[in-house]
Amino acid sequence: MFAAERHEEIARTVSRERRVNGADLAQRFGVTMETIRRDLAVLETAGRLRRVHGGAVSVDQSTSGEQGMDSRQRLATAEKHSIAVKALELLQQAGAGAVVLDAGTTVEALAELLLHRDNRLPNGQEQLVITHALHIAAKLADAEGVGLELVGGRIRKLTWAATGSRAAQHYDQLRPDLAFVGCNGAHARFGLSTPDPIEAVVKSAIVRAARRVVVLCDASKQDRETLTRFCSLEEIDTFITDRAPTGELAQALEDADVEVVLA
Repeated sequence: MFAAERHEEIARTVSRERRVNGADLAQRFGVTMETIRRDLAVLETAGRLRRVHGGAVSVDQSTSGEQGMDSRQRLATAEKHSIAVKALELLQQAGAGAVVLDAGTTVEALAELLLHRDNRLPNGQEQLVITHALHIAAKLADAEGVGLELVGGRIRKLTWAATGSRAAQHYDQLRPDLAFVGCNGAHARFGLSTPDPIEAVVKSAIVRAARRVVVLCDASKQDRETLTRFCSLEEIDTFITDRAPTGELAQALEDADVEVVLA
């Protein structure tokens, strides 16, 4: 394969999958990592991708950029549904009395599944769901067997979530059994991150509060860093994703004793 053909194939892969791993590309094309680094440099200069540690991501994935709800709901929908199914299985096994649902479209997919079942606990009590996400609260307001607690604060229009110190303080006063948290990036050294600092404050409070923290993260967010870290890998318990982490992220999750569940 000529270099130009390889460049086109790499660019198409990044456009389709939103990120690529350098080692995977080297194995796929039967070339050295140094060759792949040169390829990625050429493509970055041409504005077709952005290089990151270990590979490259699509140009729309800036560290502080973030898409609105309508756009994000159309991304990786099948993968998010699969992750949500695994999350529901975990929720059923846990028998948690109080559960936090973070904002985000993958967590929203879990909320959607809760609409189609009776969520009462074995003792007949309602399962308490706590959320600061308006779109999730709206879905679950009439859900069978759900007691809903809405956390207030200033609503961020881009994500329909309550943000800032009021929301964080509310979570600081709670000790829920289980929390399902979304993220925009999961990185071996940087941990879990989100583009917006005021949303990071709330996510950090949820992680501190919950007895068990479960992260829902589709593969496009693996090995990615966004602007604001809200927790380290050591602070989470379970990582549900649709593709097995590789390289440094896989090792870091193992070192942090995080359970990885594949959807």
